Amino acid sequence: MTDLSFAPVVLAGRHVRLVPLAAEHAPGLIEAALDGALWRLWYTSVPAPDAMAAEIARRLALQETGSMAPFTVFDADGRISGMTTFMHIDAVNRRVEIGSTWYAKRVQRTPLNTEAKFLLLGHAFEALSCIAVEFRTHFFNQQSRRAIERLGAKLDGVLRSHTVKDGVLRDTCVYSIVASEWPAVRAHLGFKLVGGEARIADMLAMPIKADLDVPPRREAAKSNDIL
Repeated sequence: MTDLSFAPVVLAGRHVRLVPLAAEHAPGLIEAALDGALWRLWYTSVPAPDAMAAEIARRLALQETGSMAPFTVFDADGRISGMTTFMHIDAVNRRVEIGSTWYAKRVQRTPLNTEAKFLLLGHAFEALSCIAVEFRTHFFNQQSRRAIERLGAKLDGVLRSHTVKDGVLRDTCVYSIVASEWPAVRAHLGFKLVGGEARIADMLAMPIKADLDVPPRREAAKSNDIL
């Protein structure tokens, strides 16, 4: 059985490139968060511009403990467009959560999110042999809930009064996709990405491209030059 090791890896598709998070990505991430003033949405946890460096440091610290594998999201033009992570990594039970995700307004409701999830799910199920991948979101974040449901994830339940943020109790919706469901979900996401003319065989054959030769962080910083 493959070890559940979330070593830094680049996942790339036609619409998105997921690169291991680096401190040098801060300027591009700040610009992405400014597009839509995302930190002002009360039901999300998008870092404000003056808190971005601290949030990057927090995620990188969790990466060091083995509980998170954070990514910076680049769009097809090479612009930084947000963040996402593998989090709550459970090596014993071979489970992981895809979360702490946010995108600049300009790429919302585009193929970018669908392909990002396709790549992350494929890496979890096919490269790492996970038995389940989980998604969590605020009960009132209807946009996020609908996006998760469009992926094919099923609602496991609602954690009532689960957490407290700014003095307000949060109900958390928990969704998951299990390994036995992945072939159907893979075909579904492939259909969404390649269009209605594609054959099922073509969808199932769509590659999950992973580049294990991650460039040094100083090279990743070059990507910010095109913002």
